Amino acid sequence: MTDTTTIDSDAATPAAPENRPWLDASLPVEERVELLLAEMTVEEKAGLFFQTMIVMGEAGELSEGDSAFGIPANREYVVGRHMNHFNLLGVAPKASDIAAWHNKLQELAASTRLGIPVSISTDPRHSFSDNPGAAMFAGPFSQWPEPLGLAATRDADLVQRFGDIARQEYTAVGIRVALHPQVDLATESRWARQLQTFGEDAALAGELGAAYVRGFQGSAFGPGSVSTMTKHFPGGGPQKDGEDPHFDYGREQVYPGGQFELHLKPFEEIFAAGGRQIMPYYGMPVGTEYEEVGFGFNKGVLTGLLRERFGFDGIVCTDWGLVTDQPIMGTDFAARAWGVEHLTPAERMVKILDAGADQFGGEHDPSLLLSLVRDGRVSEERLDVSARRLLREKFELGLFENPYVDVEAADAIVGSAEFRAAGEAAQRASIAVLSNDGALPLRRGLKLYVEGIAPEAAAHYGEIVETPEEADAAILRLQAPYEQRASMFENFFHAGSLDLPEDVVAHVRAVSSVVPTVVDVFLDRPAILGPIVEAASAVTANWGANADALLEVLTGGSPATGKLPFDVPSSMAAVEASRPDVPFDTADPLFRFGHGLSL
Repeated sequence: MTDTTTIDSDAATPAAPENRPWLDASLPVEERVELLLAEMTVEEKAGLFFQTMIVMGEAGELSEGDSAFGIPANREYVVGRHMNHFNLLGVAPKASDIAAWHNKLQELAASTRLGIPVSISTDPRHSFSDNPGAAMFAGPFSQWPEPLGLAATRDADLVQRFGDIARQEYTAVGIRVALHPQVDLATESRWARQLQTFGEDAALAGELGAAYVRGFQGSAFGPGSVSTMTKHFPGGGPQKDGEDPHFDYGREQVYPGGQFELHLKPFEEIFAAGGRQIMPYYGMPVGTEYEEVGFGFNKGVLTGLLRERFGFDGIVCTDWGLVTDQPIMGTDFAARAWGVEHLTPAERMVKILDAGADQFGGEHDPSLLLSLVRDGRVSEERLDVSARRLLREKFELGLFENPYVDVEAADAIVGSAEFRAAGEAAQRASIAVLSNDGALPLRRGLKLYVEGIAPEAAAHYGEIVETPEEADAAILRLQAPYEQRASMFENFFHAGSLDLPEDVVAHVRAVSSVVPTVVDVFLDRPAILGPIVEAASAVTANWGANADALLEVLTGGSPATGKLPFDVPSSMAAVEASRPDVPFDTADPLFRFGHGLSL
């Protein structure tokens, strides 16, 4: 793999190797790790253990923080708290803005006593989501289907190509850790997090997850790689009632079908592909052989399963916010300390370290860890175990040799015409035709009535009219349903009933009674589509596709090739009666996994 995105910089550079012998690149990585570790104070070691959200300033400048998420200034993180692992929150209009900010942050890190470079991570950035707890709008990056859409293509080579393109775009702006892929199995139809999975089938999730890792990390892990943090070990799909364990009402993972082992299968493929990092889920297993505490606290899972059974010696970073209560978007949220709510923050931290984790995701107060070391509750030798893993990753990524990126090149690489074209081709390939009474493909030049599509986009395919009565065909784009919850943050996680609202169904019926109607549904969860299928002339599903991609498929300009990555259930009663840990368990589904018509 060739790295084309990092360059020498005129910015601050580390001291010569004779003053900092760990900078001697001719030495083995393990020796360099020990040389640096020997120089570190307890405070500097503690800073390694915290990976949390960070924000950019405007136009590539350093930031003074973000009150909405309780985020301190960049300088306070790096200089005041000795931290150097950060999850970049938010988007920027230009890739060069991210690159410029990244270089300034690395300059700040280089000015510290040991000059340890910063590692920047991110949630997915290439799709159509806007959820600060899971994924973000693509912004300047090329835009691709969500992972469920990648699964709908059934194309491992395409998924690896996506990973390779994302790797090039990430490294162009300085992002070196992907907080993905997500290889949980979407075995609970209501679950709020399945959009970022590869669906319901364990074999497919493993195959595509491994291809994703190979694309991001490259043929050999090194200076051109993006390290992947696969989540959520040991599988986060079997949520009671489909609720998400970001919230206390979703903390239980249940296995009434006895399928705990099945949810491990995709991770075996990740390990075989060389996945570097793992994130355990928030959820707590109920009714299994394991302690009923969140997986980030669970020694039987992290040490017994992950470290010992699977032999994983990479980095384990907890999901965000297991230790301290924190406000998010104006609402106070308790720490996701499921099963250990009675423990103090300090006691939770001890339990996480004892379980076998290396980093506290979403936490940003090293003083708590330092107090545990001073009190003798955590040994410095225990710090060293994780510090070695964390430092090794920075060395192997080449960050000590060259942490900077080429700001001018960033805009040419990120979102290039080639990369955008590849993303749009993937969007077209992912669209699944679920039903068709002969209305598809639509002939170009028809009079079209559209909803959910910009008229100027649809105008390339037909004459746009104002009412269904004037049209030869109607195209309506819908969102799978979800229930409104109490806070802004909760509503980024689509949960609850899968029944479409009656007014939506009535509207589809009304339009369909006037003109042949095509309904396209953003199927981030498998909605109850029966009433729509009965009313519409054709129904399609997408998992992130722009208007042109959809219209190319609907008009026959591109073949319809997408296949369902999960079963689509026939009723909410069937969903409620199914077992959350068992795939393909809803009775008499409307459409089966793998369904998809050609045109």
